[in-house]
Amino acid sequence: MSKNQQRYIPHTDDDIARMLRVIGKPSVESLFAHIPARLRSTRPLDIAPLDEGSLLKHLGEIGARSKPAIGATFRDGAALSFLGAGVTPHTIPSAVDMLLQRSEWYTSYTPYQPEISQGTLQAIFEFQTMVCELFGLGVANASMYDGASAAAEAVLMARRVTGKKHAIVAGALHPQYAQTIDSYLAGEEHGSHEDFAEVRAGDDGRVALKVLEATLAKSDDISCVVVQNPNFFGVVEDLKALADVVHARGALLVVANTEPVAFGVLQSPGALGADIVVGEGLGLSIPPTMGGPGVGLFASKAEFTRNLPGRLVGETVDRDGRRGYVLTLATREQHIRREKATSNICTNQGLIALAFTIHLSLLGKRGLVEMAQLNLAKSEYAKAQIAKIAGFSLAFSGPTFNEFTVRVRGGDANLTVEKLADQGIYAGVAATAPGMLPKGQCDDLLIIAVTERHTKADIDKLVSALDWVQA
Repeated sequence: MSKNQQRYIPHTDDDIARMLRVIGKPSVESLFAHIPARLRSTRPLDIAPLDEGSLLKHLGEIGARSKPAIGATFRDGAALSFLGAGVTPHTIPSAVDMLLQRSEWYTSYTPYQPEISQGTLQAIFEFQTMVCELFGLGVANASMYDGASAAAEAVLMARRVTGKKHAIVAGALHPQYAQTIDSYLAGEEHGSHEDFAEVRAGDDGRVALKVLEATLAKSDDISCVVVQNPNFFGVVEDLKALADVVHARGALLVVANTEPVAFGVLQSPGALGADIVVGEGLGLSIPPTMGGPGVGLFASKAEFTRNLPGRLVGETVDRDGRRGYVLTLATREQHIRREKATSNICTNQGLIALAFTIHLSLLGKRGLVEMAQLNLAKSEYAKAQIAKIAGFSLAFSGPTFNEFTVRVRGGDANLTVEKLADQGIYAGVAATAPGMLPKGQCDDLLIIAVTERHTKADIDKLVSALDWVQA
């Protein structure tokens, strides 16, 4: 490094070496081993300084080389996308962005002073109310970083509520959620990677109740069972049956959800016996951000309020009887309780949570039901058509909502995805894509998402492409 270059990383070589020893890694490079080698640069970045105009021109040229995946049709060269597996994009009305920019919401970022933060506080309060109604539970927090961290926080909360240590995770829980839970538990004092067990899905794609019962019977120290509904493969779980089995062993049922639109046609998890429900609301808020911020949804039964992570906004009146909003519970947070805090989540995704709230407000109950019905009908049509293709079959017999999993002809879902991407069609997510399930178990599984954005012509184009790709 030349003397004219500035170093922005404050850690010395000794600092880095000590940190690597603590986490048991041989080098900084080993931290990126999970990223495919073809995507990693092995040479130093050669970045020349540019003035603002030149930089904008250069970035525009780079962007022009990208294949856009915006929209559900080939408008203006946009790709046809059936991506989901964690964040399923929906049509977001332009009114959401317009209302998001209104000055009423431009109040203090951190609402510790209610007298100058009423816009932020009201937005959070309305968000909490909608999450409670959506999930069928009594209390919701002000949002979390994303669905995965919300799931991990739910497990920690279950441990506080029950006083028990271990957790059971459904095999059809999103792999990245399971990995995040594992990381949280291993990082706890006296914690380890053995603090949760996994229960595989049955032939119908649902949690096998007999296997779950047997796993629960092995220990009296199980705090919760974490399932996803609809699950990673798109299958709708039997939550009532799961709740009965879990509660009979004195554990809590934690339900994760990555597709809140599903509750336009499905009964809420709370009504079916769930104790804690978490989710990801990004698909109804903003377009997918490829690793950018999400918005974690978190709700529980009211009796667990004191163990809820994050912050909670409440409605009150001032001395003149005027309605106002305040931080009702914030003592759980690090800025006050420090090591006694119930969560390491000290803030919330306010802007994206507001977008989520505005979109649901515009939809209303009737609009959410109509959107859900469109998702279900179009997905069922796609399932039926793909199942007719020689060499393709539905992977699971259980009911689905707007995502479903197929076994591809040739047995290599990653290859199928790559070949269709060359045609400008993102056919879905291979179950063994980077960051998902390990290879060798389900290489032939392709998860396809169909929403209200897709037309019959879009679906027929996907079916034709799948039929061609390995013919």
